Amino acid sequence: MELSPYAIIKKIIRTSKSDRLMQDSGTLAFEVEKSADRVMIKKAIERIWGVKVEKVRTLKTPHKTGTYKKRWVRPSGKKAYVSLKPGYTIQLPGENMNAVQREDSRGPVSGGE
Repeated sequence: MELSPYAIIKKIIRTSKSDRLMQDSGTLAFEVEKSADRVMIKKAIERIWGVKVEKVRTLKTPHKTGTYKKRWVRPSGKKAYVSLKPGYTIQLPGENMNAVQREDSRGPVSGGE
């Protein structure tokens, strides 16, 4: 059974490491379906965003449990690091939201005052 592109790409991973990779080398991180391979991920990204993909690297994250003050569980999953060809970008949701600053007559206003 063929999966739809939206079933293959579950979500975009936004961490400090993924943001640094995006700034340095144009590589994006995604959480993907466990059964998806590199070709399926490449086609899904190209179809959803209309860009050209240069390289796809995948890794599986193991299921982990532990206790520290409480019991925690991290489920297993699969990640994909996707490098786009030069000249292509993806506008991510929430990007440039911190660039907007309010100002009044006394200068910039911080949020907690």
